[in-house]
Amino acid sequence: MRRISAFVGALTLALASVAASADIVQIDQSAFQAGAGLITFSEYPQGTVNPTYAPAQYGGGVSSPNVSFGGYFAGQTPGSVTPGACPSGAAVSGCVLGNPGGPLSIDPASPSTFIAGDGSNPTSPVLSGTPQFNGSIAILFSTPQAGVGLDGGYFDSVASTAITAFDANGNVIGQVKNSITGIEFLGLVTSDGSAQISGLLFSLVGDEPAGFAIDNLHFGEQGQVIVPPPVGGAVPEPASLALMGTGMLGLALVGFRKFA
Repeated sequence: MRRISAFVGALTLALASVAASADIVQIDQSAFQAGAGLITFSEYPQGTVNPTYAPAQYGGGVSSPNVSFGGYFAGQTPGSVTPGACPSGAAVSGCVLGNPGGPLSIDPASPSTFIAGDGSNPTSPVLSGTPQFNGSIAILFSTPQAGVGLDGGYFDSVASTAITAFDANGNVIGQVKNSITGIEFLGLVTSDGSAQISGLLFSLVGDEPAGFAIDNLHFGEQGQVIVPPPVGGAVPEPASLALMGTGMLGLALVGFRKFA
């Protein structure tokens, strides 16, 4: 009986680990449906530093998150600390090193973000890091989201800048880099639609000779963001793997009863 309990416990932990992890899928702006959050940075005057948004300020519902901004997350360090660790050609002010600690929070000592006008962006104003158009931007959601996305740019190099998603414990969920120059929508959603994204970092990952900022931040929970079907046919998702594991557990228990 002890062997059965140990087996059940081990398998339960393994299944919980599988269910708690999800890959990310890149999405475009059309994936966000009615009810999803949208912050355009026109809600506050230009010059506002580290704006914080309650649901009422962007038209969100009762279950919508508070959204706050800063330069990077607690546990991370600016590129200026170890310039040689930044990608070649990346301005150290826009490069962030290391992963956050948990629980995920914005480092109060990180450089400020602020709302600014941007002549290169048709939907100005935008949110900039420090120094203007050359600083990283961290975004924190008070409750985890399934999908997030934003307009980034103006990019002058491909694969120069990325959004990196983190869970509540500071673990990396996934990353999407810009694939074109100019203004590009960078978005991602968890492959099973689960709400796991607690934070997003917009930072340099390569050579970007011009400035960069964000605009039109989208975010949503399950049902507010469409999860695209997997490329090349169905693949086992975490939920499917969990169901398969439950079946395996049942078979294993049958075997234990047979030979007990």
